[in-house]
Amino acid sequence: MTRITWGHDALRLEISDARLTYFGPPGGERHRAPLPLLEVTATGHGHHWSSHRLIDTAIGARMRYRRHHATDDVLTVELHDPESGLAAEVIYRSPDSLPVLRSEVILRNEGEHTLILESVTSLVVSGLAVDTTDLLWADNDWLAEYRWQRRPLRLTSPQLNGRIRYGNGKGCFTLAGQGVWSSCGHVPMGGLADRQTGRTWLWQIEHNGGGWRWECGEREDVAYVALSGPSDTHHGWRHPLAPGEAFRTVPVALAVDIGDEAFAALTRYRRAIRRPHPDHQRLPVIFNDYMNCLMGDPTTAKLLPLIDAAAEAGAEYFVIDAGWYADADDDWWGGVGAWEPSTSRFPGERGIHAVLDRVRERSMVPGLWLEPEVIGVRSPLAESLPDEAFFRRDGIRVTDTHRHHLDLRHPAARAHLDRVVDRLVGELGIGYLKLDHNIDPGSGTSSRPGETPAAGLLGHNRAHLDWLDGILDRHPHLVVENCASGGMRSDYALLSRLQVQSTSDQQNLERYAPIAASAPTTVPPEQGAVWAYPQPEDSLDEVAFTMISALLGRIHLSGRIADLDPDARALVHEAVAVYKAIRADLPQAVPSWPLGLPGWDDPWVALAMQAPTATYLAVWRRGAEATLRLPYPHRAELLYPSSSKAVIGQDPQLTVTLTTAPSAVLLRLP
Repeated sequence: MTRITWGHDALRLEISDARLTYFGPPGGERHRAPLPLLEVTATGHGHHWSSHRLIDTAIGARMRYRRHHATDDVLTVELHDPESGLAAEVIYRSPDSLPVLRSEVILRNEGEHTLILESVTSLVVSGLAVDTTDLLWADNDWLAEYRWQRRPLRLTSPQLNGRIRYGNGKGCFTLAGQGVWSSCGHVPMGGLADRQTGRTWLWQIEHNGGGWRWECGEREDVAYVALSGPSDTHHGWRHPLAPGEAFRTVPVALAVDIGDEAFAALTRYRRAIRRPHPDHQRLPVIFNDYMNCLMGDPTTAKLLPLIDAAAEAGAEYFVIDAGWYADADDDWWGGVGAWEPSTSRFPGERGIHAVLDRVRERSMVPGLWLEPEVIGVRSPLAESLPDEAFFRRDGIRVTDTHRHHLDLRHPAARAHLDRVVDRLVGELGIGYLKLDHNIDPGSGTSSRPGETPAAGLLGHNRAHLDWLDGILDRHPHLVVENCASGGMRSDYALLSRLQVQSTSDQQNLERYAPIAASAPTTVPPEQGAVWAYPQPEDSLDEVAFTMISALLGRIHLSGRIADLDPDARALVHEAVAVYKAIRADLPQAVPSWPLGLPGWDDPWVALAMQAPTATYLAVWRRGAEATLRLPYPHRAELLYPSSSKAVIGQDPQLTVTLTTAPSAVLLRLP
């Protein structure tokens, strides 16, 4: 029996007989009923124990240790199944001093026959007590993102029998991605939290498509979690693995800590693995003309006063959102793809250049909205690009809401998008691109012989990441925002590369508060863009409320700010000034939630950002009693708005009294 011990001062792994016998801080007790390091199903090689789960597979049970290689930050364990000829490398990584494990698997067919893979886990861990453990997951819908739920695991994995034990029951709680959006329906994350010890496991699946799955259940009175990419059961995914070929799973990460500290650890891990970019430290203020403002109808006449108002407010980037490429009287949805500036929206000899020049004259960097992966059915490119450059199923090009979807594995599709981006950056001088994605063409593409749509989608997803890497290699100072109908692609495959994440398209300032407060569960504050969109009809309390939603993340300033009265405009300017005074702390800050993770209808919402030198606390009141008690033994300083009538007290805990609703304050604690 081979035993492996690996890790560092914050995380320790113990492996025995190709099973993970311990995962956690150094010095903990070994887990009971450990599972194999890897679970695989393939056609003809199903489950060792009758089950619809990812675990208890025949191949997993047969996998035997072959060898391992270890460095300070990488452990690779090689396994082999003598019956199928399948070999595996289970690759673990953990950034130094972080209690986070990153895992992925490489499979190789060393046998004589093709294996049809149907599911492959990226990580399997067991060890928490079922009866005292809660399950966490985040529902995620358009306009209602990051809605965390918490239920006792015993409710989702009930005790089956009081007399005869069925310790390996078939049931489990499963969440899976759907379609092409990685976070449509649910964020590709989850967690287990022990109510007695506070010990929390928090995971993310780092995949930029809907082909992901995780499950939690009980095995011999012990809770387990299994994480994977696409599977046959949930996505119709199958992958032929011929002799000599290899397949790599999607990466996943699992943090282990106490309570909110697990979110803090995952935040630090996300910073450790992402592509370096100066935007992560600078946090420039972004004005975008879309939300509760021009709403996809930009023109020179409408933009010029907004540019001046944004500059006066302190914006450093000015982004022209949807519509800049279409004639003002055109139904542009089904005609997109060429991404050339409209001459009717931007008349005159200089056209859109006159607007972009005005942005630069006001000391801001210009940006544009782009939806790169789609081609409208009426676009000339729908005819000029080859059929193979698009998603197809059964030989038929896929169409969704009058649009086709590009398959970025095809060189013509990638060359087209490279030309578009290089032209916008090189000829128009664009320094910011908002990359949106507003269609869901279903299960994927089967454009290659014998390919399931889910396998084609996985191939496109990986080509999409490679294309993004190429853009940033060529234009290293370009800031790229990730958007998909708001937060429908909130995942760390994309965010390990891109600088900014759109958190929502929510237009109601009161509904945005729990979204903004929950966004740091999924994205670090320096990457999470929140709309702040004051309107002329808003009260001063409402103006401050919407501005505070963005002050502990990235400001996406919008709204009809050129039409605000002087008092409201002064509140906007003050908010931006406060943000610039504290933003240097945010790239080192980690989140916590003094009232617990926000509920969608909670009358009070609170988010704290703990930086090395101070804690910043945003508090929103949407109803209920006027006074809130918070678990802080310190006095607090009111940062914004300076004109607030809030009463900040100590009784002996911190108290905040807001006499109107909606209203909000931003505080600083020592």
